[in-house]
Amino acid sequence: MRGILATGTAVLVILGIGDHLWWLAAVALLYLYATHGRGSPGTTTPPAGPAPDSYRAYRDRRDRQARWERRYRRERPFETRGQQREKTR
Repeated sequence: MRGILATGTAVLVILGIGDHLWWLAAVALLYLYATHGRGSPGTTTPPAGPAPDSYRAYRDRRDRQARWERRYRRERPFETRGQQREKTR
């Protein structure tokens, strides 16, 4: 990305020798890259879920999930058997 940006800026600067609008285009390109490009602090993607604060928080979520799974198997035995058969195939 940086190589493309550097090449594009160089081309716009060379074209800007005769016309000052190309200089403005080069400046606009650099500004857009600085504000929206890679490495800017505002472009980081949030993690899929909140990071575990501690091992205790992780254990609590794991135990809660296990309780839900046991409850699902208890309340829906036919669906559970079908899912187990599909796993063994």
